[in-house]
Parts: sequence; structure tokens; C-alpha cells
Amino acid sequence: MAYQAGSAHDTDDHGTSPAEIAIGVIIGRSSEFFDFFVFAIASVLVFPRVMFPFATPLDGVMLSFLVFSLAFVARPFGTLFFMWVDRKYGRGLKLTAALLLLGCATAGIAFTPDYSLAGGYAIVILCIMRIAQGLALGGTWDGLASLLAMNAPERHRGWYAMIPQLGAPVGLFVASALFVYLLTGMSETDFLEWGWRYPFFVAFAINVVALFARLRIVVTPEYERQFQSLELQPTRIRETLSAEGTNILIGAFTPLATFALFHMVTVFPLSWVYLKSAADVPAFLAVEIGTAFICLAAVIGSGALADRIGRRALLLVCAVAIGIYALVAPRLLDGGLVGEFFFMVAGFALLGFSFGQSSGAVASRFDKRYRYTASALTSDLAWLFGAGFAPLVALYLASHYGLFSSGAYLLSGSIVTVMALLLSQRLEMR
Repeated sequence: MAYQAGSAHDTDDHGTSPAEIAIGVIIGRSSEFFDFFVFAIASVLVFPRVMFPFATPLDGVMLSFLVFSLAFVARPFGTLFFMWVDRKYGRGLKLTAALLLLGCATAGIAFTPDYSLAGGYAIVILCIMRIAQGLALGGTWDGLASLLAMNAPERHRGWYAMIPQLGAPVGLFVASALFVYLLTGMSETDFLEWGWRYPFFVAFAINVVALFARLRIVVTPEYERQFQSLELQPTRIRETLSAEGTNILIGAFTPLATFALFHMVTVFPLSWVYLKSAADVPAFLAVEIGTAFICLAAVIGSGALADRIGRRALLLVCAVAIGIYALVAPRLLDGGLVGEFFFMVAGFALLGFSFGQSSGAVASRFDKRYRYTASALTSDLAWLFGAGFAPLVALYLASHYGLFSSGAYLLSGSIVTVMALLLSQRLEMR
């Protein structure tokens, strides 16, 4: 029997309820974003000093951001490989293998020697582990979010679309809180020698929990029947691109402003504050912890607002608002503690409302047959174009041409998003 939205359980005693799917989605996304933020924070606070001690502080952070971007480059290739595994061996094995690879790569980073012990080999090992993380993330696409969205009542699609996005502020909160605890609870020497490795062990443990939470749903016969009845099956990449290439491309550029803002208010400002005064970092991370709650509330609010005015209208308003924010954000970030506070509050509020609806902005236009694979490819490309190199580019521009140039970079993303949304609307009207 196909899954019906709003029902507590199917007639099958072992049916999967909407609440179970939602919990699986939130746990899975929270674990992924925790991994993301742990590496991002370490890219600012740790790797420039333990992996690139030969470089200046600025160059060390930029080299770390280059390593950071490798996962986004590798992710589409991970999707290509794990979709083949999905077709040949099933979604349960694919998800298990992908999360096992992700966990091993994350734990491997914790065991990576620093430059003082292994020299250039340490950097090579770190790059390999980061690439492995990206490949694994390409395989963690389980379709739960799509299943949730496809079963959503017409009047509540915005609400269902925001549920997977809750993982971002949750992951940010936990990662930032953990680093604040380590930074304030041990000496700088201890932190750089061994303390920084602890979050990566925690990430491995969280991945194990996420694996069982998702497998509990994915491997059930009822789940498979739901996917078959809704035609959410993996398709060949070439066939998917041939059928849905235009929609995938539009979908990849639609959340460009959102994903650029994602890094402009999380990773980039942390690097800017760190380079100005490393002593201010714990206080800034504490502000991130507080503003994560603002982002969480805004993500929830985006669901109700999208159901009232429409998802595309909300994304369009947010894109314009992000463009305006891009003009004032540099002045705020350069305005001391008070300016940084308002920079974060305004940025995270905007991020929550836009990010809350960014994942399914174009997915509804995919044919059911290709939706599973097309949605995964769209997500990969959107993160690559919008976020993969954002911290590196923003820091380079700000350090060489001033903070205003980083705002111009964010503004360009806002313009591309508006154009993609208008093009999407035009194609639908044909």
C-alpha cells in the first residue's frame, strides 16, 4: 500500500509513520552538517597551524579552505558510484557503505599526523580523507526527504520541505558548542596537539547513530514498497541528464544565494575574526551558537510562510533581501563586536528563511521516474557552485580588495538566484 500523508501508520503493523521518516531525515542531516561544521571550524582554527605551519596565517587559512573544497568537487562522483551500487545491490547496502566510508574518513582525520611529524605526507593524507568524505556524502542520499515531500498535502508542502533543513542549525550548534568547550577548557598547546581531534571522533559516533536511525526505515519492506509505488528509483546518470538536464541546471543555480550566504555567515566570518584576533574566536563561536537558534526558528517559520505565499515567492523575496544584506554586511562585520553581532543575527535570520525552502525548489518539476537521481545531482551541483569555494573566494577578495568585495560576491549569487527563479517560472508557464 502506498504511503498516505498525514496517516499515523499504514495498515501494515510495520508501516512507517510520517514522524519516523521526519526523525530519520533530521538525524541524518544533522550528522552530515555536524561533520561539515567540524571540518569547517578546524579549517580555520587547526589546519593552518598544524598542517600548513610554513605559510603565513592568511595563506594557511586559504590553503585549508582549498582542502575544504575538495569534498564538494568529489561529491558528484560519489553520487555517480553509489547510484550504481543502489541499482545493483539496493539502497540499504548503498547507505551502509556510504556512511561507513564517511565515518572511517572522519575518524581518519582524527588520526592524521600533523606536518611536524609527516611533512607533506600529512597534507596528502588530509586531502585523501577529505575527498573520501565528499565521495561518501554523494552516497548518503537516501531519498527520505523526497519521500516526505512527495507525500505532503498540497497545502503543507512548504512545511514538509523545511524538515530536512533543520539539520543545519542543529549541526552548527553542536559543533560550535564542542569547539567552545575545548577552546576554553584546555590550553592552546593541548588543543593543537590532541584536543582538536576529539570532535572528529564524536562525528564518527554520530554517524553510527545516524546509520541505524536511517537503516531502520530504509531496509523495511514497507519503505521499499513506498518507493516503488512512488517510482523513486535510481536511474542511470546519462539517462537522467538527458531527460532532466535543464531542470537540474536550473535547480543547481536556484539556491546559489542561499548557499553562498550559508558560508558567508558561518565559515568566512570565523576566518576573518580569527585572522584579526584569535582571542576573539571563542566569543564569536558563542555568538554562532546563539544565532543557530535564530536560524532554527527561521527555518521552521519558512515552512508556514511558504505554504501561505508560495515557495518560489518566498525564495525570490529572500534572494532580494540577501542582495540588500550583501551591501551592508561588510560594514557590519567590520564594526567591532556590536557590528559582528548584528551581522550574525541578520544573516542567520535570512539564511533560515531561504535555506528552509532551498532543497525542494525545483524537485517538484522532475518527472517521478528521475526525481530520486535528479534531486541528488541537483543537490551536489548546488553545493559545488554555491558553497564549495565560497569561503576561499570570499576570504581572498576581502583580504586583497577589502570586505566590500566579499559583499559584491554575495550580491552576484543573489542576482543568479533571481534569474534562475524567473527562468524556472517562465518554463513552467510554457
